[in-house]
Amino acid sequence: MAEQHRSLRSVYSEAEQKRGTIENSYDSNSASFQDNLLLAIQLYEECLKIVEQISLFSPNESLEDIGTTDLQYLLLNYRLAELILRINGQEQRKANLQKAQQSFERYLKQLDNYELLSKEDVRLFEQYQESPNTFSTASTSDPAARRDAKIRRFKEEKALKQKLEYMRQNPQIVQNDDEAYRQLQLTNIAYCTHQTFASFESIGQELHILSLAPPSPPPDQRQQPNDARERNGRNANGYSERLDAPHLSAGMRGPLLDGQGKPLRPFTLTSKRTEFRDGVFRPDHSLPTMSIDEYLEEERKRGGMIEGGGAQSGIKPEVDEDDMDLADRETMKARDWDEYVEANPKGSGNTLNRG
Repeated sequence: MAEQHRSLRSVYSEAEQKRGTIENSYDSNSASFQDNLLLAIQLYEECLKIVEQISLFSPNESLEDIGTTDLQYLLLNYRLAELILRINGQEQRKANLQKAQQSFERYLKQLDNYELLSKEDVRLFEQYQESPNTFSTASTSDPAARRDAKIRRFKEEKALKQKLEYMRQNPQIVQNDDEAYRQLQLTNIAYCTHQTFASFESIGQELHILSLAPPSPPPDQRQQPNDARERNGRNANGYSERLDAPHLSAGMRGPLLDGQGKPLRPFTLTSKRTEFRDGVFRPDHSLPTMSIDEYLEEERKRGGMIEGGGAQSGIKPEVDEDDMDLADRETMKARDWDEYVEANPKGSGNTLNRG
């Protein structure tokens, strides 16, 4: 049994090292990050198997029966759930969320067996078990009460973090004091328990969003046709019902040239680099293409403007005395107007509605 216990310690130490590497990495989408993540998950699962084989924890024991160095193994299910939530891949996202949810549940049930949950934690765990997918740490219809509950839990989390940080920055406090080291382990468990209920809430919200997503098509419908003409919506005769048929080079990705400078796919050289650059770095609104005077002149040419009227309409143009034809036309126009005035005296048109 002692050999198995040492094996548990060595596997747990390796798992913690992998977890530390993951926590210090910022590129969660890289292949190395995901490889370390899966390896850490396997190590924590191996630790859980060893714990079960050696019966490290028993429901007949109390908290005082657990050794101080063994308290850290109560966090195995919590660490496992945390890592599962960081696995990439939308296809298996729902399954991973449910798997992490189950690991969190096993973690809390084990703490409940040793009475490590506070009264508030027991109440929240009961609420979660009644409705896992709608669980909330502040499930109240009163906005003010909900806000107060959120603030209270935030202050509790902040106090636990400050206590852990202080004890970790002062290792001499726990080096030779078993009771202080035990308190450090219990404080860490309390902080992880606090984070578990927050994870329950976020997992429930994400599962609800995934349940509203449309079902994915069957695998046979998701496969693209092998023929490029079929992918472009064309049949063997070149006919296509698409109005926006793509160019032959559409969808081609990758480098243009290989290491020796040989072209890998068709491309076009262009000298419009400045034009493209100006097209990118320009205002998001349309700029005027002509001045106001140019616009008025264009409207005048198209006949869109009516000239005359106003004060200038009373100015009579000067008649050229040398133009006899124009003078005759003006004379005849004046004579016709005099005859019309004599034939139609002022007031002769209003004979029916006189007062």
